[in-house]
Amino acid sequence: MKNSITAVLAAIAIVFSVNTITANEIKLQTTTEDVLASGELQSVFDNYFAVKDALIKSDAKSTSAKAASLLTAIGAVKMDKLKSNEHTVWMKVVKKLTADAKAISSNTDIKKQRESFKSLSKNTYDLIKVSNPDQPIYKQYCPMADADWLSKEKAVKNPYYGSSMLTCGNVVETIK
Repeated sequence: MKNSITAVLAAIAIVFSVNTITANEIKLQTTTEDVLASGELQSVFDNYFAVKDALIKSDAKSTSAKAASLLTAIGAVKMDKLKSNEHTVWMKVVKKLTADAKAISSNTDIKKQRESFKSLSKNTYDLIKVSNPDQPIYKQYCPMADADWLSKEKAVKNPYYGSSMLTCGNVVETIK
């Protein structure tokens, strides 16, 4: 009888150990997927910032080239790798992001590029807001252009007016 009880207790201990190991593996897998999903949009964000920086310099040719790279990054996003909230927003904004990036890349008129950048910024904001960036992102606003943009830096560098009004604007939100 004692041996039977000992065997049953040993079996129960093994089952609990296996369940704990399985639960830890599932938790680790979920955490890894979250890290990968966050990285899935990073190229889109990096290319957005490159477009913004080219607009700050009022360099239409460079802006066009950076927007072409953004277009490539948008096309490379693997939707099945996105977290569910990112996927929901992605589905809402991907067509507009693509259209804005195409409009900027196919144009060498800086005024038209800046006009398309307004919409690009709005849709990128919606996406970055749900992606929980690993560093603070600053949403900035220019009253003269009546438009927002995103920046990795708190210091205002206005992409809508470049050097003519470089510091026009202010930080309206910090996304963490």
